[in-house]
Amino acid sequence: MDISPSEKAKELGLEFPPAPQPAGVYRPVLVVDKFLYVSGQAPMQMDGTLMQGRVGDHVDMEFGKLAARQTALTMLSTIQTHFGSLDKIKRVVKVLGMVNCTPDFIRQPYVINGFSELLAELWGREYGIGVRSAVGMMLPDGIPVEIEAVFELH
Repeated sequence: MDISPSEKAKELGLEFPPAPQPAGVYRPVLVVDKFLYVSGQAPMQMDGTLMQGRVGDHVDMEFGKLAARQTALTMLSTIQTHFGSLDKIKRVVKVLGMVNCTPDFIRQPYVINGFSELLAELWGREYGIGVRSAVGMMLPDGIPVEIEAVFELH
């Protein structure tokens, strides 16, 4: 028998940070037809502060990967707060991972794996891995990573 994403999260001992409030004029989540769209999320820590740093400058790619994993936890918290149970999600469809990095840094996909690996743990390889882009750019507030995603609902 397959284990649900919420049961898997408990089994893994995942701790979710507080869901951030919108920092502008947008919705944290939006359901259209059978899809859940999640606005860009940043790596929120348990104390409500954001992780900081620019990959290739202030922090290394391992820190970036950890920040991407923390961004996954933030997104899951946002989903639970503004939408409901993770068990309503059938699969990951699309992920856009943005890395705040120096112009010479070229390992953005490695950094965003921190996000993707956690979702694959929760939904399994078949449903937890969708299509993805991983790019480098300047990001607001000095955050190392911002990630948005689209999920298919049951």
